[in-house]
Amino acid sequence: MGSRDGRIVYTTGIGRVASPPAKKQVPLGDGIVRVRRETGGRGGKTVTTIRGVPAAESALKEIAGELKRLCGTGGTVKDHVIEIQGDHRDKIVSALTQRGYTVKLAGG
Repeated sequence: MGSRDGRIVYTTGIGRVASPPAKKQVPLGDGIVRVRRETGGRGGKTVTTIRGVPAAESALKEIAGELKRLCGTGGTVKDHVIEIQGDHRDKIVSALTQRGYTVKLAGG
């Protein structure tokens, strides 16, 4: 039986054995962090999205927390994309550039 899908594995002599959790991979990109303003599918509300940050999920949540405090607004991390409520592209670009990332404005 495959142990990568999170199911319990049975073996003779030992009984029930929990399978190890699957490791989550950091998506590889081109090394450029893209910051864009989006309104589509959000009821007309503006959200600034940050894609391509080469970091694990826990580090992304840390970065998102810092950016939310900087902008004084809410936000979240979904599928390795940081979402910050409102249009804060300029503040976010300067903050990420100071952290050493290569940042580009993308979209509209």
